[in-house]
Amino acid sequence: MDLYKRIIEIIDANLIHCFVPIILTLIFVELFFKRRFETKKVLNLICWFIILYSIITWTYSLIGMIFYPEKFAFTQRATGPYKWAFWIMFLSALILPFTLFIKKIASNFYYVMFVAIFMKIGFYFERFVIIVTSYHRDYGEEIRNVEFLDSFTFGVIMLFIQGIIIALILLGIFEILKKKRLQNKGFENGL
Repeated sequence: MDLYKRIIEIIDANLIHCFVPIILTLIFVELFFKRRFETKKVLNLICWFIILYSIITWTYSLIGMIFYPEKFAFTQRATGPYKWAFWIMFLSALILPFTLFIKKIASNFYYVMFVAIFMKIGFYFERFVIIVTSYHRDYGEEIRNVEFLDSFTFGVIMLFIQGIIIALILLGIFEILKKKRLQNKGFENGL
């Protein structure tokens, strides 16, 4: 179970948290290069990643709640004082990704970005709380001596750079596949 959790954490850090910058990059590429690149196909791939990730994390949570209920505090969170927030996070991570099976709304960049944000809304809210509380601490010198590499700003910049690079790599792969397809069609027609 720990290995499964570690794999999910690695996928989170390297792909899932980058979905917003990836989708923003696809939006900008679509705006500036009107239908020049395969942005819709990359968006479709992102949708399938979201659906697959949701199935994996839902399975992990379900197995954890059944076999390790002491590690998964589902009943305390689902009925505690912040149950409304827990249910919003839980349902948006569970139900929203499966709406991407509907092709018409899955082809909308903004809806896919909405799903990507709400799929990890708990993560974003946790980061928001950490940032706000760190700014409002009036004591101690450690807050003033934070190096840039350890700062939140650096983390966000790296997240966006990583997302842009992933989007460009995916666009490049789909462009290569398109050229290969056209080249193979040309050979078939020429022979």
